[in-house]
Amino acid sequence: MAKNMQPIAKRCKALGISPAVMGYAKKTTNRNPGGNQMRRKKSEYATQLNEKQKVKFIYGILEKQFRAYYEKAFAMQGKTGENMLVLLERRLDNVVYRAGFAMTRREARQLVSHAHFTVNGKKVNIPSYLVKPGDVIAISEKSMTLTKFKQVLEANATMPIVGWLSVDKTKGQATVATMPTRDEIDYDVEESLIVELYSK
Repeated sequence: MAKNMQPIAKRCKALGISPAVMGYAKKTTNRNPGGNQMRRKKSEYATQLNEKQKVKFIYGILEKQFRAYYEKAFAMQGKTGENMLVLLERRLDNVVYRAGFAMTRREARQLVSHAHFTVNGKKVNIPSYLVKPGDVIAISEKSMTLTKFKQVLEANATMPIVGWLSVDKTKGQATVATMPTRDEIDYDVEESLIVELYSK
């Protein structure tokens, strides 16, 4: 699968997001510190495109899959932009990251792909799997004995947990209490601009 190999800090700076959103709280870049001031005012299209690229980068997905989320969100009741963000939050790799079972979404995607997690007792290795209220996501019994998970759980012991998840880190288990809401999405994005871009 295609990957964006650009350095995280550099990409975050270009898109105007904090590396902390990606799980990289200590990453910074000092390259071209005045770059943003030197750029000319963005066109409407460039602004809309930047918002789309920002969300794609945060969740680590490519254009074809992102477009599919938009189409699904458009067919749902309510605001298309908010629906799309909620769908992205419900991805299994994002839930694993939000629960503190991985340091970054990128790492969470890899761990899910390697079948380290179960959903309602069954192994799931599809990062894009959409969870729903009542689902129980757990580190598999075998994986819980690995040093890797012990280190991650210890490092994320004080990590704040989103309100729609109930997490028991001693058991390596998270329950989806409710559907995520737009207010609980903790990064700055104007999703309406993405909707405008796709509706042209």
